Amino acid sequence: MEPNVIEVGEVAVHPGQRQQIDLPVARLPTQTMLSLPITVINGVQSGPCLWLSAAIHGDELNGVDIIRQVLEQVNPQILCGTLLAVPIVNVFGFIEQSRYLPDRRDLNRSFPGSVRGSLAGRLAHLFMKEVVSHCTHGIDLHTASNHRTNWPQIRANLDDAETYRCAKAFNAPLMLHANIRDGSLRQAAAQQGIPVLLYEAGEALRFDPHAIAIGVTGILQVMTTLGMLRPPVQQPSSEQSQSLELRQSRWVRASRSGILHKHVALGQQVTKRQHIGSISDTLGDTSIKIYSPCAGVIIGYTQNPLVNQGDGIVHIAQQL
Repeated sequence: MEPNVIEVGEVAVHPGQRQQIDLPVARLPTQTMLSLPITVINGVQSGPCLWLSAAIHGDELNGVDIIRQVLEQVNPQILCGTLLAVPIVNVFGFIEQSRYLPDRRDLNRSFPGSVRGSLAGRLAHLFMKEVVSHCTHGIDLHTASNHRTNWPQIRANLDDAETYRCAKAFNAPLMLHANIRDGSLRQAAAQQGIPVLLYEAGEALRFDPHAIAIGVTGILQVMTTLGMLRPPVQQPSSEQSQSLELRQSRWVRASRSGILHKHVALGQQVTKRQHIGSISDTLGDTSIKIYSPCAGVIIGYTQNPLVNQGDGIVHIAQQL
């Protein structure tokens, strides 16, 4: 099959070409136009069409650098298929260093969007029309929020065969089966039959070199599995650790307000009833212990030691 010309924002990208495209989104009150930056790499041979997206939440930065590093390693002359890379989807939140859009809407609860809707709806609609509609697969890059951090993990519908194949190829430390959330990009893509991986790693407004390195390697491995890139000359060692596959997770919540002292690390295995931390008052006169409600792996926790009653403090992927 002959490779195709791909058209994004009325810009035609021919086989063997790399093109930077800026899609106008909306003007700021100052009348400055903000645009959605897209890099299109169209291979000389036909193949899958993969999108990479980051900063749907404007303060989640790891994915921005992951995409930058991936683009440095993809040559259209040896690429089979097409790569659409959107390192900053929420350009408004990115500028403000905010998770949300100016009207406080969450872009990842606004898909598939509407051409006449809110700013979030219009941006979601533009992304679906100009990016997702071309693609056969997608990888969406995220970090934790609200002063939290996440262990590098893939969240996906592991019951779908093609999604599972891609998740295995990514080979993050953890694969977690995750239900689709209403209004999310993953839901909108799934409704069009497109398998999507969601990579979660690190924290907002920080670069995590380890999480970034896992993300870059994972994307290149998915592209290799899809036949978009040639396999490396040196194959991965058979001793390379494989993703831990789990199906459920739960948050441990603070039973009282106070100062949190964690006794666990990301990726640590815990047993049911294991002592994982404590909450004390400011002077340390009173303290309560926190125990794990289940056996599992620590996949995220709050970085802020000041907690209120009911706050999610430790996230555990359950081993059933």
